[in-house]
Amino acid sequence: MANGGPVEHGFPHLDTVRASITALWKRLSYDTVHTFSASVAPADVAFADADDLHLGAQRVAREMVRHYRLPDARMIVGFREMTHAANVELAAGPEYFIELNDRFRTHRRDIGAALAHEVMHVYLHRLDLAFPGTRANEILTDTAAAYLGAGWLLLDAYREDAASSQKLGYLTPEEFGYVLAKRALVFGEDPSVWFTSPQAYTAYTKGMARARLDEQRPPLTAAGWAGRRRYAKDRRHAQDHTAPAPPDAPYSFAADSAGPLRVSFPCPTCHQRIRVPVRGRVRARCALCRTVLECDT
Repeated sequence: MANGGPVEHGFPHLDTVRASITALWKRLSYDTVHTFSASVAPADVAFADADDLHLGAQRVAREMVRHYRLPDARMIVGFREMTHAANVELAAGPEYFIELNDRFRTHRRDIGAALAHEVMHVYLHRLDLAFPGTRANEILTDTAAAYLGAGWLLLDAYREDAASSQKLGYLTPEEFGYVLAKRALVFGEDPSVWFTSPQAYTAYTKGMARARLDEQRPPLTAAGWAGRRRYAKDRRHAQDHTAPAPPDAPYSFAADSAGPLRVSFPCPTCHQRIRVPVRGRVRARCALCRTVLECDT
């Protein structure tokens, strides 16, 4: 939790974020991901200053349990002084103890954001889905919360001006915007209408611009002129067996033992790698997220 300190910006964790999106699609399946097509509604997690602190926190926690479809899980929420925004004890259940930073006693509008992250820890724990290392696992949790419809609250908790700052979660604001944009492109949902923070809206637009770039990389037909020209050069070298694709290219070439040259590239929706023959115009369908891609290989 950045509380008055510097807020990291940009996309430093993008590789882990993309790996998290792929892991969600693989672990949950196409049908389960699409059960999360509707995000948490602002009215369902609204928290007025006049509301009772503990009863209100329990109500929001129950809403997160409902949204993540954890009907047999009970969240017990308390408050104490701590460095981090919150903490959850991942036991066998069905009861889970969540501690929130004392700061939320007077910043109640952001309790939903903290609980979105902590209840997602429970969800992933039950799925037995985790990444090695604390930081990678926390990035997975932030990404899952945003991609499955509750993480817009985490981005909306980001506020920054010349005198103060606040940010929850391990992703940068722009990375939260990127994940929310990837979700919006799948479900046709615009979370920006719920933002109360102008800085959150700015981060979302930057994240959307980055997400759109995923759809404009060769060999996809939507790639720009410069990308297409570079792809043609790399393809020619691969066909002549003179050089592989550069390490920074989003695609790679490989020849089958008894077949044509193939190109491998990430699906712009779920980032699962797809392999298709190098033979001109090709329509490919991602087996994981079922996105149909128009390619010019």
